[in-house]
Amino acid sequence: MKQSVLCLILFLLASGLYAQDRDLQFLTNHTDYRELRNQLANLERNRALSLLEQRKQRVAQWTLADVQSRKAYVRERLTRALGGFPERTPLHAKVTGVIEHDDYRIEKIVFESQPRFFVTANLYVPKKGKGPYPAILFPLGHEPGAKSNDVWQQILGTFARKGYVCLAWEMVGQGERVQLYNRDTKQSQGVAATTEHVLLGTQTLLTGNPLARYTIWDGIRALDYLVSRSEVDPKRIGVTGNSGGGTHTAYLAALDDRIQVAAPSCYITSFSRLLRSIGPQDAEQVIPPMIADGLDFGDYLHSFAPKPYLVLSAIQDFFSISGARETFAEAKRVYELYGASDKLAMTEADDGHGYTSPRRLAAYRWFDKWLKGVEETTPDSPVTVHLEEELWGTATGQVQTSLDGETVTSLNLARARSLPRSKPSASLVRNLIGYEPANGAPIAKPFGTLQRDGYRIEKLVYESEPGIEIPALLFLPQGGAARKAAVLFANGQGKAADTKEIESLLRQGLIVLSIDARGFGETRDPHAEGSSDWTRYFGDYNNAMTALLSGKTLVGSRAADISRGVSLLAARPDVDPQRIYGVGKQAGGVPMLHAAVLDPRLRRVVLDETLQSYLAVVEQPMHKRVVEQVIPGVLSHYDLPELVSAMAPRSVVIVDATDPLGFASPLALVKAAYPQSVVLRRHPGDSAATLYGFDRP
Repeated sequence: MKQSVLCLILFLLASGLYAQDRDLQFLTNHTDYRELRNQLANLERNRALSLLEQRKQRVAQWTLADVQSRKAYVRERLTRALGGFPERTPLHAKVTGVIEHDDYRIEKIVFESQPRFFVTANLYVPKKGKGPYPAILFPLGHEPGAKSNDVWQQILGTFARKGYVCLAWEMVGQGERVQLYNRDTKQSQGVAATTEHVLLGTQTLLTGNPLARYTIWDGIRALDYLVSRSEVDPKRIGVTGNSGGGTHTAYLAALDDRIQVAAPSCYITSFSRLLRSIGPQDAEQVIPPMIADGLDFGDYLHSFAPKPYLVLSAIQDFFSISGARETFAEAKRVYELYGASDKLAMTEADDGHGYTSPRRLAAYRWFDKWLKGVEETTPDSPVTVHLEEELWGTATGQVQTSLDGETVTSLNLARARSLPRSKPSASLVRNLIGYEPANGAPIAKPFGTLQRDGYRIEKLVYESEPGIEIPALLFLPQGGAARKAAVLFANGQGKAADTKEIESLLRQGLIVLSIDARGFGETRDPHAEGSSDWTRYFGDYNNAMTALLSGKTLVGSRAADISRGVSLLAARPDVDPQRIYGVGKQAGGVPMLHAAVLDPRLRRVVLDETLQSYLAVVEQPMHKRVVEQVIPGVLSHYDLPELVSAMAPRSVVIVDATDPLGFASPLALVKAAYPQSVVLRRHPGDSAATLYGFDRP
């Protein structure tokens, strides 16, 4: 009997909570807003596609002079986006072991692409024929086993038998080069290499050095080592790789003139197809603001023209075959302008992602033709496949435990600490975050009213920009002054997440507008939710990266949503426009602070459970859901404490600042970072009205 009563009580409570939640999430099932949760993705994708269409129209008009000048433009833009390259320092290369075969040997190599930034590699050297030999630079993809992957060993062994010297090196986060290595679990803290890449890539974006700067530089230094070998003919260098290795084949061929022949496998597509399908990939494959700079996949090929280029594609690949065909067609016209149509080719195989036999055989023929001057069919006969530990260049199988060198995190942290930061100007902030607020007050569309004890809630929607509708709850207290102070509330969990806190502000006589800034609450992209490691760590990765590629940031766009909400409040006859305040909570805090710097109508701001600083993200190896708050290169100009100083003489209250994993930061640490602000820790029973102090002078 007691159990039945308890179940009934729980059912009634749950039903009531569900009904209340349904009342506040009023657009979720509305017939006119079925695309609400897709509006951010639609906007970011359409913005990018518009830029790509403009590029397409320009490309169609290119002359030979245009394509000849394109190479310099592409290199300048890519190099600038990467933040430049490090200084060329001694490689200190060492051969740590050799495996002998009848027709080739495998040398285990360790070199330094930057001082004490160790790169592990295998060099395949032919024993037959006479050198110097042509050479193949072989960047690795994300497949298991890194340089020990059996397909890689098959390709490299076959090339070596054919008389090529081949160098395969491991990308950061893979094989012997795990960057976030846990000595207890003996694996990456990020588990998967792609997860580790985005964790590192988020940190490096903040300093203005995307992760690709590190991975491309590793490849350039690998080429430095390759051409230093007496067995290698430096005038006959080719590059090929699959997936992430195809990515770096495209990068290196576009950026280094020493490469004479290129054949990326399972990577080349087009941005328009990529954004319509799988979206931006892991960090080293995303270099903002490529699309805003007028670049697309085709520019990798154009930069290499008119040298021999083979596009290796899989019809069933997740990299769109339609995109590969479109890019190939664009490049074909460029090669025709050069009179070099025979130097561009494409091989399609009706299979899936991987460097499978049809692509391998095509690659062997292509490199033979252009590096050896012969055309022959090479069988893919089996080679001896070695275990991962047999190919280690270090004693323990990890550079961190064997050599205790630098990591991406340590190098990036050193850079971050060397960068000068100061109180930013409004124009700098506006340009850096891509802030474009609309003029005038938005028109609010009503969706009903809820009556509560002592106040009412008006459900409404306003347009922040074409295509972006912001659901909001307007909390109006009964009685009081004819014109009241008002608070704009932006919580990363959504407009209905803080009703208890908002009620305490209502009892203080304030009007509160709680909004779902784009990507929050009811407007959250469904692909940004779930329990996978990817969404747990990175949240709305696709929309954040698409925005960055187009020269925008989610921080700037959400700040504009907040500013439009302020305009809505300021236009109301029951609001005192001189007393409008802002509360940014969790992921709403960083956009709120940026909005306040750019919108002086926000007289005071509260940052509640907000990221302590961008520098903390760089200092701490692990972080969660920081990607949406990334501003490329921000630490070259300011951090959040400098942004708070730009608010002066307006005040900022900081409550329960968090570290990059979302845990409360030590109070003393936060007070030291924000000496001019009120810094508080929430205790049980504390109300928002008491903590936020909007009644304080």
